[in-house]
Amino acid sequence: MTAAGPEEREQDAGPYTGPPPTLPPPAELRADPPAAPEPSGEQPAAAPTPYLLAMRDAGWAWWRPLAGLAVIAFLLGIALVLTRIADLLTGTGADLSPAPLTWPGLLVTDLFLAVALPAVLLAWPIAHGVGPGRGLSEAGLLRLPLLRRLLLVALATAGVGIGLGVAGAVLLAGREAPGPVPELPWVLVVGLLTVPLRAAAEEVLVRGYLAQAVAGWIGRPRAGVVVAAVVTSVLWAAAYGTDDLTGFLGRLALGLAASAAVASTGGVEAAIALHVVVAVVVLVLGAVLGEDAVPGMVPGGPGDAFALVGALAMAAFVVAAGRRGART
Repeated sequence: MTAAGPEEREQDAGPYTGPPPTLPPPAELRADPPAAPEPSGEQPAAAPTPYLLAMRDAGWAWWRPLAGLAVIAFLLGIALVLTRIADLLTGTGADLSPAPLTWPGLLVTDLFLAVALPAVLLAWPIAHGVGPGRGLSEAGLLRLPLLRRLLLVALATAGVGIGLGVAGAVLLAGREAPGPVPELPWVLVVGLLTVPLRAAAEEVLVRGYLAQAVAGWIGRPRAGVVVAAVVTSVLWAAAYGTDDLTGFLGRLALGLAASAAVASTGGVEAAIALHVVVAVVVLVLGAVLGEDAVPGMVPGGPGDAFALVGALAMAAFVVAAGRRGART
């Protein structure tokens, strides 16, 4: 038997029809692999430093707040000397006491305390080597839209509450309302122009720089907030006198409410709004009805318990301000 040659084998096998059919590969193998993300130099945004710990984020050293407070005290000392000279020459009666209400006393006292604002703005670059924006808010500037909104909120809460408290003291408790103060138009004009400036300056100093200094020395967010609120509120309330318990407690409540609003909104705008509204409402009521009509403006008098209405209204402002601040 002879072996078949190559030509005979090709004829027996027939024409070549290609490889046998195969199953398709799985879908995960057929799909194109995902493209690798292109490298990016952007890093995730870091959480902002809490407002009250801003000094810790600005070349912190324990002595820097002391240096800043020394700058502020020096400038306020110069302003105090000039105020006393003006008092001696004109007899304006400049005093931290809210009564008696006179337009020269308001003018000189308010302008003296307003010096705290430029003093704080100068203390930041001199003592800390950075711009003063850190002393205003976490955003590094005064958030004017938020301030305008919070002024309306403060008027609807604290302003209304103080008005109701004074009305209750006069109408229900028989507190004396002697009537308008002398030179009422001038008192209102000077007060409405200078009292807001004075209130803003005090908040930038007390609930701003001083509170940041205390919180910076504490170094822990929650503990710093609590200690700074208590220390600054007590010192500020005591600076206006402790003879009248109602007045002292009212100022203490205002300070604590302003401190809580600062902590919840990350800036001094809420404290400024609350202080401005309270100060202006008290000024107008005291000027129109008489100082004796407003609990806390003068020592003693019936109806002091109605001041609690104003304190509750300030607490309502803190809650509303926290919600407003969270939307910014």
